[in-house]
Amino acid sequence: MDLQELRNEINDIDSQLQELFNKRMQISFKVAEYKIANNMPVFQSKRENEKLVVDVENYSKRIRYAVGPHAIYTVSGELLQWTHGFAAEHSVPIHLHLAETEGEVRNSIKQFGFTPVRYLYKLGILSPRLIIAHGIYVDDDEVRMLADHGVKVVHNPASNMKLASGIQFKFCEMRKAGVTVALGTDGCSSSNNLDMIEAMKLASLLGKAWRKDPEAIPASEIFQAATEAGALAIGLKAGRIAESYLADLCLVDLDIPAFTPNHNFVSNLVYAANGSCIDTVICDGKILMQDKKVPGEEEIMEHTAELAYKLVREP
Repeated sequence: MDLQELRNEINDIDSQLQELFNKRMQISFKVAEYKIANNMPVFQSKRENEKLVVDVENYSKRIRYAVGPHAIYTVSGELLQWTHGFAAEHSVPIHLHLAETEGEVRNSIKQFGFTPVRYLYKLGILSPRLIIAHGIYVDDDEVRMLADHGVKVVHNPASNMKLASGIQFKFCEMRKAGVTVALGTDGCSSSNNLDMIEAMKLASLLGKAWRKDPEAIPASEIFQAATEAGALAIGLKAGRIAESYLADLCLVDLDIPAFTPNHNFVSNLVYAANGSCIDTVICDGKILMQDKKVPGEEEIMEHTAELAYKLVREP
């Protein structure tokens, strides 16, 4: 069997999967119609609870899950409270986009009578399990509320700029109050290359620019947000090289212009480099990428491109 035949088999399997998924969605719609017609709740939390727990037990021990309600304007208060209870019962985190835009804040006040953070406080779901993405539009009192409840916040500078959400993220104020501030990228549609090295530079420069202070948000603090604070936010004992910590490591290629001269490694990494400087990636002691190559990456990229073009072409 040659390469083209193997690819044809993969394409055939993909078509079958898509057909099965469409069929599943049609049946799910019928289930919802039946429940509505018989005055049954469409969402039955107990059943979903039990099903999710069983499904996760079949996963690899390396895979952990979180509850991911999108935002307060797409998920009801009742469902947010359910996710809070579920997360507490099963010791998993909650990920939520919050206070990302001025429009979200205005609509929250109009619809709920509170700003987004105060709305979550009213619902009783501020907790150490909660991870907030963005958190741009928060006042000083809300920063204290986040700190008092152990809420983690993830700064996404590239996304915030591309979507024109805002730039005045209170990195310094949150850290001073005791909030764990991690660094993120958001998704491909708003951050494109998902480059965490570039994210460090953007976060630091943005913070300096809007504060008009070149000494604000130094490279060392951003590096900590991208490593140790990020691990802490999602409950991993990682992000630093120390005894009993996970061997989650990136080896950096120093023989490139970005590290010449290399008087200050962290400064060079944050301000001069990008993701292409990473030579090797190690996850829990297992090498996933070496010499800037992921095993099978050519086939992975080619197949991904084929699927993407197929999705665009199909109605």
